[in-house]
Amino acid sequence: MLNRLPALLLGVLACALLLLNILFWVPILLVFALVKLVLPFQSVRLALDPVLVGIAENWIACNSAWMSLTQATQWDVLGMEGLDPNHWYLVNSNHQCAADIFVLQHLLNRRIPLLKFFIKQQLIWMPIMGLAWWALDFPFMRRHSDAYLKKHPEMRAKDQEATRRACAKFTLIPTSVTNFMEGTRFTPAKHARQQSPYRYLLKPKAGGVALALNAMGDKFQSILDVTIVYPDGIPGFWTFLCGRMRRVIVRVRSIPIPPELLAGDYGNDPAFREAFSTWVQQLWQDKDAQIEALLKNRN
Repeated sequence: MLNRLPALLLGVLACALLLLNILFWVPILLVFALVKLVLPFQSVRLALDPVLVGIAENWIACNSAWMSLTQATQWDVLGMEGLDPNHWYLVNSNHQCAADIFVLQHLLNRRIPLLKFFIKQQLIWMPIMGLAWWALDFPFMRRHSDAYLKKHPEMRAKDQEATRRACAKFTLIPTSVTNFMEGTRFTPAKHARQQSPYRYLLKPKAGGVALALNAMGDKFQSILDVTIVYPDGIPGFWTFLCGRMRRVIVRVRSIPIPPELLAGDYGNDPAFREAFSTWVQQLWQDKDAQIEALLKNRN
């Protein structure tokens, strides 16, 4: 364990290990992804997708290794029983910082299929990582405000079609479609700007989840609702790398998917959209209350 090193030195070391891990695994990933691109046949995809997933899982396992080496984090985790890497899951989590992704991957790697995140379209240009996300078929989404969609309603249909195309790729092998329903990281400024009715959460955006359920709801074993709490304060990325993420509380619960939410048209059916939004709001109220209870009992 290297966590007794000075924080600055520990942060530099963790950053170096993170970058080395990326530079080792991404080129290997791209070799197989390019073969799949050149030979766009379903038989090739069926053969290569498990290889790509295996590479990504090894990459995540190496991240977990350097985290264990440099961090002395206390993990308080409940609800991981009964997970199966051979089933499909829709994973939903609150979102506070970049460390959320490392927490989710560390805990769920190889316990469920590889997490595939919805990524903002502009992040495809991120050096190295954009290529990695493309190679792993992460869905790149354009996120528009409600005001923009009112002026350009045709963009809603394009976004829906992009989501359906992405989800169609996930039906071939078990996948965990992962969504941060808030659409962005929680900050006090965003919370105030939204006038969010929740104490610890931003307003949820239900459209992506609705489309994923519509496209492949019959595949999902269940919804995995994950709640992440940092009882000592939300860590910045550098704080995380410096080993100062002292405690993490994670609660995972498996939620059956209501059958009536699988077949509706979220974009064009106002009644279905209202019913789906009501279900999501209840989910968010429960999560907000859970966060409050966990913070009260943090000591």
